[in-house]
This record gives sequence, C-alpha cells and structure tokens, in this order.
Amino acid sequence: MHFLDECQLRAEAGDGGKGALAFRREKFNPFGGPSGGDGGRGGDVLLIGDQGKTTLGDLAHLNRLQAERGGHGEGRDCNGRQGRPCELRVPLGTIVYDADTDARLGEILTHDEHLVVAKGGAGGKGNKHFVTATDRAPRRFGPGEPGETRNLRLELKVMADVGLLGFPNVGKSTFIRAVSRARPKVADYPFTTLRPHLGVVGVGDQGSGLGTSFVIADIPGLIPGASEGVGLGIQFLKHVERTRVLLHIVSLDDEAGRDPITDYLALRDELAAFSPALAQRPEVVALSKADLPEVRELFPELKDRFARELNKELHLVGAATRQGVDALIERLAVQLFGKQELDEMTSAP
Repeated sequence: MHFLDECQLRAEAGDGGKGALAFRREKFNPFGGPSGGDGGRGGDVLLIGDQGKTTLGDLAHLNRLQAERGGHGEGRDCNGRQGRPCELRVPLGTIVYDADTDARLGEILTHDEHLVVAKGGAGGKGNKHFVTATDRAPRRFGPGEPGETRNLRLELKVMADVGLLGFPNVGKSTFIRAVSRARPKVADYPFTTLRPHLGVVGVGDQGSGLGTSFVIADIPGLIPGASEGVGLGIQFLKHVERTRVLLHIVSLDDEAGRDPITDYLALRDELAAFSPALAQRPEVVALSKADLPEVRELFPELKDRFARELNKELHLVGAATRQGVDALIERLAVQLFGKQELDEMTSAP
C-alpha cells in the first residue's frame, strides 16, 4: 500500500432529531396532555487507533465522514433513536488538526483509543417539556441542534523507540532486515527507502518469556539541507520526533569530501536545525558493512577519532554477517530501559 503520512477529510456529525408535537388520545381521556417524545442525538464522528495500520494511504479516497442524524421524536412519549456514529480506524501516532484554524484536536497513541472530532447535535425536546401553569397543552417543540462539521488534517508520525538515521545507501535497510522481520527494499542506489519502515527487535530469550522488545524505525536517507526540504527532507524528519533513542549509521564512502565523521556531523546539524530537542536525544553511532575487509581495517582508527574528536563511542556492525549486531542491540536496549531494568527483564528470578 502506498505510504501516506498526511491527508485531509471533512467530518460531519449527525443533526439531532426533532422533538414531537403530540397529545394523548385515549378511550376514556380524549383530551389528554402532551406526549411528544424527544428527538434522538446525532451520531458523533470519531477516530479509533489501530495498531495494525501503518499509513493513512487507505484514507486518501475518503472526502467526507458523515454520521447519522438522530431520529425524530414520536407520540406516546416515544423518543427518537440515537444516530449511528461514523468511526474511522487510523494508525497509532496520528495527530488531528482543525484544517481551518490549525488548532490541534488531539492525537491517537494506543490501540482502540477513541477521539471524537465532531460531536452530534442534541435532540430537540418534545412538547411535553413545555408545559407551564398557564399553558397545559403547549404546541411548541425543539427542532434539534445541528451536528458539528469540521475540516480535518491528519498527520502521521510513526511510533518507534529507536530512529535509524544515516545518509542514503549506508546500510540502514539491511540492518533493520537483519534485526527484525521488517522487509524494506535494499538496492545499491540512493533513496532506496521511500517510506519509514518499522521493525520489532527482540532482546533476550523470547522463547522462554525472559526478554523484551523495542520498535525501530528505518527513516529514509537524509542529506545536507534536509531540514529545509532538500531530498526527502522534512517529509520524513518529523518521524524521528517520537523516538527515544537515535541510531546513527555511518559508512566509508568514496565520494569526495565525505567520511564517517563529516557525515555524522552533517546529520547532527540537520537534526538541530529541524528541532533542537532532537539533537539532545540519547544516541548510538555505528559503522556499517563490517563484512568488507577495508572497513574492518580502518575501524580502529575511526573509533579512535570518534572518541578523540567527538567524545563518542563508535560501534562496528555487519548486518550481512551479523558481526556486532547482538552487541549493538543490547547497547540500544540499555539506552532505552537502563542496565538494571534490562537485566531484570532478561534474567531468570
């Protein structure tokens, strides 16, 4: 399915039903009092979180969400039925805005979480509610209130614990395929990844129940100027905002003016330009493609440079051979959960 992280919809809640104008007409009481029932409340328009969805793409064909109006009241004190709501299931991480005012209406973060985006109108009162001391047979009734209407803008930010960052073609997609069941496209050209991919990474002995897991997001490759929209730019930088830890993947590249340190610093600059808070997130840095002899040969020198120039620990990982993969996963888990808590989750009592 085509990945879509923003769309617009019109939400129309149901109008309330009219109250009834009616009087009792019984065999021994031909001129009974008022008996008009109330109109039913109009249906709401609401969004529901669905952990099985990962894109807004299946909503692109929808122009309008319309709930049912409430039923009209009837005689003999019969109230109108409530209008059926209009429910739409959306991916977790969906943020909802009023498209006209840009006001934030809420966000959906958990499975089956409900968010009412347009409220149905209240039903009108039947004429029995308008009885007074001087008017025992009122001919008044409530018309019912109109339901809310709103133009909505839905924005999706993926829900992940770890954000996987790096220049195009540094091996991010290969890494996420190695550590999870996510299957992003892998090819030897820039911008292979055109949408974020989520993978669940297991830690510890999952089969025995001694372990935990976290979600990692493969963010499409970033390049200098991404915070201003260059390349895939802002379209995907926003997906990093919810992550708790950043994993920078760097690689050896033959392109002039590039090396792992300049690549890392360039991406750090883009993160800070997009959101200063992002630049403060805990992070882990890894050099990819450890299966190549030249990478293994230069790693000690690069590790020393990262420590000396940036005060950063550089890890070596080879997704194809799984060299360093388990150690890197454990390092990320420690950043997420803390060493003591992780030990408790992965050790027998």
